Amino acid sequence: MKVSLNIDSGFKETKVIIECSEMDDSIKSIIDFIKGQDTRFLVGRDGDMQHILKPAEIHYFHTNSDTVAAVTEKGEFRLKEKLYELEEVLPPSQFIRLSKSVIANLDELSRFEASFNGTLCVYFKSGAKEYVSRNYVNAIKESLKMNRRKEK
Repeated sequence: MKVSLNIDSGFKETKVIIECSEMDDSIKSIIDFIKGQDTRFLVGRDGDMQHILKPAEIHYFHTNSDTVAAVTEKGEFRLKEKLYELEEVLPPSQFIRLSKSVIANLDELSRFEASFNGTLCVYFKSGAKEYVSRNYVNAIKESLKMNRRKEK
């Protein structure tokens, strides 16, 4: 990997340019780091207890009336953040919006099932399922295409 740095007091803002032959996990990590989207943990409540949740352990986030919950293998935890706030701090190479009320961890997805009305049903490794609204179907297809490894 070649790194170039050009310092000039005439620059009005910092600009980062990455030139690569293909998108891979290392490039995604660099982009996430540069964007400042390196959230190490979130705090979720279960009753009176507060739990430290690592983003990689979270299967998906969903809204339940006026609260946001993180679903993990160990259960469901209420968060203070709104979905749009989570979307800003979570790495976009790992989390994707499925609908107005759900953000999913791509690493926890198991399979998709298409329906006739243009939506998708997403199944998680845990057995849970959520629906993808038509507005987000193309973004998911693009995200999965981008994450697909090229066969040699």
